[in-house]
Parts: sequence; structure tokens; C-alpha cells
Amino acid sequence: MRIIGGTFKGRRFNPPAKNWPTRPTTDFAKEGLFNILQNHWDFEGLKVLDLFGGTGSHSYEFISRGCCDVTYVDKFPGCVSFVKKTAQELDIEACIHIIKGDVFKFIRSTVEKYDYIFAGPPYPLPTIDTIPGLIFQHQLLKPGGWLVLEHNPNHSFEQASHFFQERHYGKTIFSFFEEPADGEQ
Repeated sequence: MRIIGGTFKGRRFNPPAKNWPTRPTTDFAKEGLFNILQNHWDFEGLKVLDLFGGTGSHSYEFISRGCCDVTYVDKFPGCVSFVKKTAQELDIEACIHIIKGDVFKFIRSTVEKYDYIFAGPPYPLPTIDTIPGLIFQHQLLKPGGWLVLEHNPNHSFEQASHFFQERHYGKTIFSFFEEPADGEQ
């Protein structure tokens, strides 16, 4: 895996993949997603939440592009240790808040609001379809904020509340959701 843009562009990192419950987003899909995001957001001022953060790939990508307010959440101890180690190696510890914990408990308990939330859950997660509803129920997005949910073709969110687009990169699909800006419905 590599960082595809910004200060750390081209930097490779190799997490120990043995017995990891991760499925890192392919570089092809990540590049497509970040092309969309770069045309919409100024990364420097964003408050970002990376749910099911795994290897930290999305967190590093945002920080590499100037964002210095990223919260990473994952419950797998190996992933959390790897992200802590990588954050130290990249000297980005001031920009990433690493939380070892259950994503669903975090969603229910946090009082923070974010400009952008990325959720990359394990594809076989039985509760994947509940994620967008929980994000909006607990009001985790600021007005105008986006949620991007990564999933496979076994799920469709086109009829879900707040959905506004879907992008396909092979078998990787990103569904986009938006919290209306103040005054919009």
C-alpha cells in the first residue's frame, strides 16, 4: 500500500497481514475517491473521522494532504498498534487521535461533529446496512458534511436517506451521503 498524494506521496507501508481482519482499499479505488474529495474539500480545515480504520490508509492520506484533525477508530489491537507506530514514523502524532474501540459504541457515545466520515467496515459485517442511519441518527456530521461508506456489490444504499451518489471501482463501491447544509432540506 502507498500514500497517493500530498507530503508523503509515494510512501509505502506494509502492515503485517497475517491473521488481520482488514481489507485495505485498493490504491486504484483510493485514488478515485480522493480525486472526488479533492475537487470538493479544502483538506487543511477538515475534521475527519476514519471508522473501521484498519491500516490507517485513509487517515494518512488526509494528513498527507494537509488535514491535521483526524480521528481513527478500530477495535483490532494489531491495527491500532500498527497505526500508532506508523504515526510515530511519519511524525504525525499531533494530527491523529487514535481510538482502540468498537465503532458502534463510539458512534453512540461521541459528542464530536465531523466534516467528513469514512467508514470501511469488513464486507461480511452483518450490520453494515445500519451504519449510515446511525451516523445521521447520532448527528455526527456537520452541516454540509459527507459520509462515504465503502462496500461491495452485495449492498445498495441508493434508497437510503441522505444518499446522493455511488462510485464503482471494480468490486469496491463508495456510497456518498450528505448532511444538508444549514437552511437546506
